[in-house]
Amino acid sequence: MHDIRLIRTDPAAFDAALARRGADPASSAILAIDEERRAVQTKMQEGQNRRNEASKAIGKAMGQGDTATAEALKAEVATLKETLPALEADEKALSQKQADVLAALPNLPADDVPQGADENDNVEISRWGTPRSFDFKPLEHADFAPALGLDFETAAAISGARFVFMRGQMARLNRALGAFMLDMQTAAGFVECAPPLLVKDDALFGTGQLPKFAEDLFRTTGDHWLIPTAEVSLTNAVREQIVDPAALPMKMTALTPCFRSEAGSAGKDTRGLIRQHQFDKVELVAVTTPEQSDAMHEAMTTAAEAVLQALELPYRKVLLCTGDMGFSARKTYDLEVWLPGQDTYREISSISNCGDFQARRMNARYKPEGSKKTEFVHTLNGSGLAVGRTLVAVLENGQNADGSVTLPSALVPYMGGIDKLEAL
Repeated sequence: MHDIRLIRTDPAAFDAALARRGADPASSAILAIDEERRAVQTKMQEGQNRRNEASKAIGKAMGQGDTATAEALKAEVATLKETLPALEADEKALSQKQADVLAALPNLPADDVPQGADENDNVEISRWGTPRSFDFKPLEHADFAPALGLDFETAAAISGARFVFMRGQMARLNRALGAFMLDMQTAAGFVECAPPLLVKDDALFGTGQLPKFAEDLFRTTGDHWLIPTAEVSLTNAVREQIVDPAALPMKMTALTPCFRSEAGSAGKDTRGLIRQHQFDKVELVAVTTPEQSDAMHEAMTTAAEAVLQALELPYRKVLLCTGDMGFSARKTYDLEVWLPGQDTYREISSISNCGDFQARRMNARYKPEGSKKTEFVHTLNGSGLAVGRTLVAVLENGQNADGSVTLPSALVPYMGGIDKLEAL
């Protein structure tokens, strides 16, 4: 959500920032609604004031025996009582109309976000690790991992496409990765949480998934939604609150299943684990003051990178351009892990600073020390990491010519001493 006061102050700058996101100018339409709403509001306030004045004057006129004046004032009050509800309804409708227009607009990019149309215009910041040299042609995980317990056929029979059934050592590896990531992130100062997987409309509106991205979500018959990421539950933990500034920054993490319809991904990544309807992810969320958010963004990115480094997985860090950022983000880093089977880097984590965009939608505030007014908090979120995609990276980078997979040493304690996956 955007601050209407900033749009009033500099509509040209607002439109220019929207243009960087590839969005059409919106300030004229917003300010036209705002002007109409404020005019109705002024008229309503004037009517309320006049009603109060006239009501008081009735008693005075009666006390002076001026019956004619009293009756005229009573008639005026009666008329105002009839017209004010209509003005109140108009003001409410215009406020909602303005809110709907603002809610449909993406967050404005930070000044240092590069201009661009899509992922081809993203800027690589750094690389870590050297991709392994194989003495055989490395395969994609979908071609060799079924023998290790990655069962797509059974999942398809049960649930359809984009699901997986894991067995034995593969299921244990999936569990081990989630536990390993949680341990790393709690060690980095994030508080482990176990949030709800079903949420209401307001929660998804708060983090920006609704109303624009409803088709990407799964909805229950009871009007709940399955979370697409624990970001929704964790960020909404401060919804409609005035947070104690002493509690900031607030850092949370959770390992949860995530559910996505992948409505816009027809034909993309149809094989394997890269794009599933259900997957596990360790989420990182931070709630901060405006002054803390930039440093927190860097710290959260470092926390996600630390997992990849501990697992000895080569990756690169990318700064997303304006055309590739998510709806709620003002600045995003992607971490892309090397997948030898695909001979390319693929996204495994996005870490975004949303500024006060989500906080305005949630009405999440804090009162700075010494201030009488509240301000909106800043929110940040990121993957620390996506478990399924990390599983893919471990399999493909550790694969051997005989079909087995050598595991990173950091995972061996989580696997009960198992250091290699072999055919079942």
